[in-house]
Amino acid sequence: MNRHFTRLQTAMLTSLVFFGILLLWQAVVVGLRIHPIILPSPIRVAGVAWQERTTLIAGFGLTGAAALLGLVASIILGTVVAVLFSQSRWLRAALYPYVVFLQTVPIVAIAPLLITWFGYGFRTVVFVACIISLFPVISNVTAGLLSVDENLKDLFRLNRATRWQTLIKLRIPLAVSHLILGTRVSAGLAVIGAIIGEFFVGNGAGGYQGLGTLMTGWQNLARTDALMAVVLTSTLLGLMMIGLVNGIARKALSRWTRSSHFEAE
Repeated sequence: MNRHFTRLQTAMLTSLVFFGILLLWQAVVVGLRIHPIILPSPIRVAGVAWQERTTLIAGFGLTGAAALLGLVASIILGTVVAVLFSQSRWLRAALYPYVVFLQTVPIVAIAPLLITWFGYGFRTVVFVACIISLFPVISNVTAGLLSVDENLKDLFRLNRATRWQTLIKLRIPLAVSHLILGTRVSAGLAVIGAIIGEFFVGNGAGGYQGLGTLMTGWQNLARTDALMAVVLTSTLLGLMMIGLVNGIARKALSRWTRSSHFEAE
């Protein structure tokens, strides 16, 4: 009961802050008579969003699909790499610096290579989303797999557990929380990666109308109101991705806890 009440309070407080920002925004635009090209009012942005709703919904779906596929790919690839790193100190020492290097290289610098290898369009946008969201998964899962209590490892050794048994029954279960943490970070990065990919890659694909493509097109037309509508739509997409990950994580952890409890009984 208290938990639901706290969630209701949080939702109400967040909503009040949101509407307060909108009112302040409207008051500033009207009071200072700011030109719509500089800063459109929220009412104007809402009107444009309604007029362009078909385009925005299509872009939302396209960018969301690219971000989701990129996130799933980063989770699978990142988990596999983390498992390999946890099983070989030499492999971790040799390759982890390159993982960090991949994270630090600006995507703008490798965009021409991605276009050359994969061409323009949806596939390359997914690849960019995967690259940008990959590092948090590798980093967090590797840390989780390696942060096993020495007493637990000694217990498995005493029971003559193989390396495979130790990995499956000890390391991976203890790393689940780290995987969830990394996925939460990567969920937002996947949306950012998809939009960045559409900035540099999607614009060369005829008919491609993701949110990043819409941003570039409406910016070139000086349609600030439509540009603000896309920014808000992108924010909504990011929040929904993070909410989706949090919801799946809660259900997975609750089922995991119940199954572990039944096994203990």
